[in-house]
Amino acid sequence: MIELWIPVTIFAAFCQNLRSAVQKHLKGVLSNTGATFSRFGYGFPVLVAYVLALHHGAGMEWPEPNLRFVLYGLLGGLTQIGATFCLVWLFSFRDFAVGTTYSKTETVQAALFGLIILGDGVGLAGAVAIFVSLIGVMLLSTAKSDLEWRRLWLGWTEKTALIGIFSGTLFGVSAVAFRAASLSLGDPGSGEGPGFLMQAGFTLAFVIMAQTAGMALWMVWREPGQLAAVLRSWRWASLAGFAGAVSSIGWFTAMTLQNVAYVRALGQIELVFTFAAGILIFKERSSRLEITGILLVVAGILILVSG
Repeated sequence: MIELWIPVTIFAAFCQNLRSAVQKHLKGVLSNTGATFSRFGYGFPVLVAYVLALHHGAGMEWPEPNLRFVLYGLLGGLTQIGATFCLVWLFSFRDFAVGTTYSKTETVQAALFGLIILGDGVGLAGAVAIFVSLIGVMLLSTAKSDLEWRRLWLGWTEKTALIGIFSGTLFGVSAVAFRAASLSLGDPGSGEGPGFLMQAGFTLAFVIMAQTAGMALWMVWREPGQLAAVLRSWRWASLAGFAGAVSSIGWFTAMTLQNVAYVRALGQIELVFTFAAGILIFKERSSRLEITGILLVVAGILILVSG
């Protein structure tokens, strides 16, 4: 029997693809900050409606937030913003490909932080699956950027590589912090408390509320014109917010149910969706390196879900 977190993660990855496509369109009319804010600002009302529906429609009780919940929720929100900032910063360097490739180590780092913070270990099959898919992701990254493997292995001490590794660290910490915040509201496997759907939704709503408020204040201070631009672009921005909210609901639900490292490893199926769309819809040609990379990603996923 397929565990629930598997289809939920696949659904989240698919919706994230849609959100990314919409945000690419928005970057033509908004700054990076404005395009990112549209995801939070327009997504927050969707999340509020979702949590209210769980309570009033499905009869799920409200969680009882505690200090652990607040601290881990804020930690996750801050580190996620920091990780995104690092990725954006990388594009200001000529050799940004090295850094963005090293940022893909997020899954491995998430496994480490999950073990340290929550005691979430990965078995042998899980470790093999994570390693195989990581190699596949890095192959895809090098193929798309014409980055030589020799440069990648020998250049891990370069500034861009270190920024990329740090970005992966922050993404790993944020994912584990989100799981810790959600689990602090109850044990989803006990049948008691608000239940995993409410725990995940409530945690997500709290995090997005904090991120929306923080980004709004930042934009008023640094980019005041962008708030008006986001409002003018409400048609595409609201679509980005909706897709982002639905995707995040999937991610948070899956991470409440399962080890973060497993969820993020399976979430790399997003690359398979992108690869398939490139071939089937846009008639793109793929190199041998890209095909090898996608096969390794698929192999890692199959090992993970069957292990």
